[in-house]
Amino acid sequence: MWDKVLPRTLREQVALLPPEVGQELEELRLRAGYPMAAVRGGEEWVPEGWRRAILTESDLQRVLEMAGQGSVHTILDQLRSGFVTAAGGVRIGICGVGAVEDGRLLSFRQVTSLALRVPRAMAGVAEPLLPQLAPGRELPSTLLLSPPGVGKTTLLRDLIRCLSTGVWINPKRVGVADERGELGVGSLRAFLGPRVDVLAYCPKAAALRMLLRGMSPQVLAADEITDPQDIRAMEQAAGCGVTLLATAHGGSLEDLRRRPLYRELLDAGIFQAFVFLTRQGGKRHYQVWTGGEAP
Repeated sequence: MWDKVLPRTLREQVALLPPEVGQELEELRLRAGYPMAAVRGGEEWVPEGWRRAILTESDLQRVLEMAGQGSVHTILDQLRSGFVTAAGGVRIGICGVGAVEDGRLLSFRQVTSLALRVPRAMAGVAEPLLPQLAPGRELPSTLLLSPPGVGKTTLLRDLIRCLSTGVWINPKRVGVADERGELGVGSLRAFLGPRVDVLAYCPKAAALRMLLRGMSPQVLAADEITDPQDIRAMEQAAGCGVTLLATAHGGSLEDLRRRPLYRELLDAGIFQAFVFLTRQGGKRHYQVWTGGEAP
C-alpha cells in the first residue's frame, strides 16, 4: 500500500514500527517542519525512530506526485476538493496556501500538511449489530453517525459486505456510490462480495441516480452525505423502494438537527435506523436506535 504514495525514506520509517502497530495504523500525518506522526486508536504520536526526520514541503510534494503517478497535474481535479484518493484507496487530505480564482480553489501554491488515511477492510465489525438492526433479517434504511475518524466508513463497508454475502441478512444487490474511492476500489472491491456494483470517483448524487437507473439495486450505499443534491437523490431512491445506507458527521441527532442540510435529511424520514459510533479507550462502541422516525 505505502509503496504507491510514500517515498522510500518514509516507507522505511513505517517499516520500523512493530508489525502489530503497523497493521493498526489509521492515519499518517505529514507536516512541513515536523517529523511524520502516526495515528492509532484515534491517538496521534511520533514514534521515537521518526523524531529526527524533519519533513520539508518538498517531501510533501513528492507524496502528491507519487499519488498522481509522477505528476500533480493528473490529480488536479481532486486537489480542488482538498483531498486525493491514491492507489489502494489511501485518501490524502491536503492543507496549505490555496490559489483561488472567483471563489474557486484552483490548486495549492504551498502544501504544508498531508493526512494519509488508511482504508481498512475489517470483516466482522458490523456483525454484532445485525440482530438488533435487522431482527427480521431485512436491513432497514440506516444512517451511521459519528465525529470524523471514528470508523463510519469501515462500518459501512462491512455492512455492504454482509448484505452482498448474506451474513445474517437476506442477500441483496448493492449499488455503491464511491465518490472518494474509499469503499470499493482496488483490493477493497473483492472484500465487498459478489452482489455489489461500484461507481467510483463520480459525484454522489449523480452516481446514486446512475446506479438506480442502470443497475437495479436493492440497496444503495454512499459515504458522507454533504450536499443537498445527495439528499434529493436519496429521496428519489427511497421513493422507488430502495434501501439506503449512508453516513454523516455528528455526535448526535441533535447535532444534525442544528444544521439545515441534515435537518432536512431527518425530516424526509427516509431512514428507519440510526447507529451512533463513539470511541472510548481506543475502542469503538456502537449504539443502535430503530424506529419509524428519528428520535
